[in-house]
Amino acid sequence: MTDGIFIGGGGADYAAPQTLLFSHANRHGLIAGATGTGKTVTLQILAEGFSAAGVPVFLSDVKGDLAGLSMAGSPDFHLHDAFDKRAATIGLDLDYAAFPVRFWDLFAERGHAVRTTVAEMGPLMLARLLDLTDVQEGVLNIAFRAADDQGLPLLDLADLRALLMWCGRNASDLSLRYGNVATASVGAIQRALLVLETEGGDRLFGEPALDLDDILATDGQGRGFVNILAADRLINAPRLYATFLLWLLSELFERLPEVGNPDRPRLVFFFDEAHLLFDSAPDALIDKVEQVARLIRSKGVGVYFVTQNPDDIPETVLGQLGNRIQHALRAFTARDRTALNKAAQTYRDNPAFDTADAIVQVGTGEAVTSLLDAKGVPGMVERTLIRPPSSRLGPIDAGARAAVIAASPMGAKYDTPLDRESAAEILAARAGAAAKQAAKTEAQETEEPSRSPGHGRRWSGGGDGPKPRRNGGGGLTGAITGVVVKELKGTTGRRIVRGILGGLFRGR
Repeated sequence: MTDGIFIGGGGADYAAPQTLLFSHANRHGLIAGATGTGKTVTLQILAEGFSAAGVPVFLSDVKGDLAGLSMAGSPDFHLHDAFDKRAATIGLDLDYAAFPVRFWDLFAERGHAVRTTVAEMGPLMLARLLDLTDVQEGVLNIAFRAADDQGLPLLDLADLRALLMWCGRNASDLSLRYGNVATASVGAIQRALLVLETEGGDRLFGEPALDLDDILATDGQGRGFVNILAADRLINAPRLYATFLLWLLSELFERLPEVGNPDRPRLVFFFDEAHLLFDSAPDALIDKVEQVARLIRSKGVGVYFVTQNPDDIPETVLGQLGNRIQHALRAFTARDRTALNKAAQTYRDNPAFDTADAIVQVGTGEAVTSLLDAKGVPGMVERTLIRPPSSRLGPIDAGARAAVIAASPMGAKYDTPLDRESAAEILAARAGAAAKQAAKTEAQETEEPSRSPGHGRRWSGGGDGPKPRRNGGGGLTGAITGVVVKELKGTTGRRIVRGILGGLFRGR
């Protein structure tokens, strides 16, 4: 087994063979370039190299082009002659091969259903997903805290809606305990949930939730699974897309143990269309992403951002990306030229050529590369011919995808949703019990005067009788105390500890 992934090379006008070292692959990376310049092929050959070395991969397939990883390339492919010529130029003995693939889909249409729970997503990322104001985010945090304190499992959006309704009805009590809960903010959150449902986001939440072990797996030959998230539809809801991938990254950070400097990554995570993560993101969220990028490499996870322009990535995050593959950028306007010069300045200069000129001049399938050397030092920028992939380039037909999905054991685990008792059912049961208790109390108090007329309760007015007490004598205590105590003794009621980006630490 080699010590890295062969990226490419070239003849006299290009670099010596360029290799992405496994020992530094968890130092993160960047794949950038304009549309049509070869980013997808570069992502594909990296996924192949990691998989062959036993490193699982998670990536999103925005255009449907990456499903070809599941099938071997073919000499009958229309680019075969060009591939053969390039392979000969860079000294590559091109072997065609398929790789173990698992397809996932939030909408459960083009892959196995992938879900998380509302509780695992946490209030910070839910607020980002729902585009809430600071005040509304504060109310959402209070709602989550109240759910923790009262042992209410938050699994799907029905649970969250029920919790918010309960918060609205008990706003005065909650405000005294946790801080102001404005019913207008509760209503605004509910409206945002309706928008999320319209986008199909309700399918993200529920059970069975994704088990991270299933994306950290290897096949019987020791090759890492390539987990492909179908994102061609998901990308139409960019906030949902970015939030889901950020949640997954957060879960990996919380779940995986420290491994120091491994000889190869435990997992490599590709974040395609990375600009969607940072567009309109508040500074606090960007700070958290930078913190995760800095710390998650010690968990053995490499994160590779794929985007059109390095300028899409905040400088604090860009500085964490040690391995860079830059495809061509176009510079038609003054703004383009500014972005180009800024991108060129992030590379270690090569006295043989001007980096900015090279970024403009490289053709499709070529790139300027800067990879970490054995000492972890960024290599001098080089012009590189990117190697052809071993798997099929481009999409596969629906029948081939269906066959891969059917052969996977993940279908039996995830394709049938579960609906166990959670916040919505518990709150409904409490409301029903309170209503029955109120009706029983009213009936008893109505009968008392006829049995003991001299000792009955006094009331004024006509024959309407006494009014039942509100909340069945409960509020935050009373009727619900017994249920709360019982739940707090169980696993669903234990205090939930939220992680660095608002997810849960083993919170299922």
